Amino acid sequence: MNKLKLILALSFWCLLTAVSCNRDEISFDAPSELLRFSADTVFLDTVYNQVRSETYAVKIYNDEDKDVMIPKISLQNGSSSLYRINVDGKAGTDFTNIPLRKKDSLYIFVEIAPVANAPEAIAEERIQFQTPAGSQHVTLFSVVQDAEFFIQTDTNPNILSNNTNWTNEKAKIIFGDLTLEEGKTLDIQKGTKIYFHKNSGLNISKNAKLNVFGELNQDVIFRGDRNDPRYDTIPKNWNGIKFETGSTLTMNYAKVFGGTRGLEMNETEATINNTIIHTFQEFGIFAVKSNLNASNLVMNNCGEAALGIFKGGTYTLTHATLANYWDFNSALPGLGIYATNEYQNGTALENGPLSLKVNNSIIYGSAENMVELKPISGQTFTTEFNYSLLKYGTKATYATANSIKNQDPKFVNYFTQKMNLRVQEDSPAKGKGSSSYVSGSTLKDIVGVTRTNPPTIGAYQ
Repeated sequence: MNKLKLILALSFWCLLTAVSCNRDEISFDAPSELLRFSADTVFLDTVYNQVRSETYAVKIYNDEDKDVMIPKISLQNGSSSLYRINVDGKAGTDFTNIPLRKKDSLYIFVEIAPVANAPEAIAEERIQFQTPAGSQHVTLFSVVQDAEFFIQTDTNPNILSNNTNWTNEKAKIIFGDLTLEEGKTLDIQKGTKIYFHKNSGLNISKNAKLNVFGELNQDVIFRGDRNDPRYDTIPKNWNGIKFETGSTLTMNYAKVFGGTRGLEMNETEATINNTIIHTFQEFGIFAVKSNLNASNLVMNNCGEAALGIFKGGTYTLTHATLANYWDFNSALPGLGIYATNEYQNGTALENGPLSLKVNNSIIYGSAENMVELKPISGQTFTTEFNYSLLKYGTKATYATANSIKNQDPKFVNYFTQKMNLRVQEDSPAKGKGSSSYVSGSTLKDIVGVTRTNPPTIGAYQ
């Protein structure tokens, strides 16, 4: 037995020595050909002062039939660069003698981490490669924005206790919940961008007012704080905007997307014009006994419904496009409108009268019945669908006037990755609206085009 152990031990050490010798025999030559990269330019997401970006990767390929030693890889701006790279598992800005086996590849990981008060600008940098075969580089691009932070902590409830005006000079970054105090007003000017961290939201207290003053091509943006474009079409990046009893919303030219519930209204007075709401896990608008007047409203990609109405209220949609092609979770219905007199407030079942008017609007998508109505016996429940294009199945019980049933509106592109809910020239919605619903905020469509007579159904002329 001892003899066997001795033989095994000697065999192990011989093998280890052989491996060590083989490693020592590997020779790395200077590259005689240019290196190859997976990309010659890397576009990083927009970042804010003192906030790191996500990590991006670029790959280096050695196409030669020999092992090479890359003499130098460095950032052009050195230690003063806003960027940081990781080469072969080591972080820094300057690296020498990097080995790369033949026909093999090597990852370089890249991120940008702007310091406090970094100027708002396009941040351009280069990863430089120096070899005897020649100098090469990979260009890095990102946009650095100045930002104002609102951070909820155990000692900071994160409350706006005065009337407040936000401008587009700085992006607003919200961590946790930001609350507008009861009776106060928050004005948000054109072009302002509001970003929410995961599980964060904006609360509008009782009798408080939120005024969103966007303009054409200068929308106010509400979204999650992950700026990479792939997050534009993913829900649950943030919570939403919640309105308490007696609150007021005036919203013009806004884009709200990527959360759980977009606008959650509780006995709220709301006027919404020229606004796009999309990609919410539950509802784009969740309204409890509220009064909503909306025109040139575009919605898409909401798990439960684009518009959910509970405990009644009064709702008028004019020249709206409510598309819903939800495909994240087939268990969710993905409706255009769900409306009922009832509401479960947590302790009791409440109900109230409901009035819903839909004029010159499109409600279409994947579900067989895009409008689901649940009237409660003994309560007022009135609906009007006038000069609209609707998709509804055999279970539908509502009446329509001069409307188009179950004809594809022929959207240019309903996929949220490249969403364009304009209708094509041969759409059945073209020129089928009524001019009696064209006035004031609907004289022009959501992109500022003057409506024809008769107008096209939906938010786009």
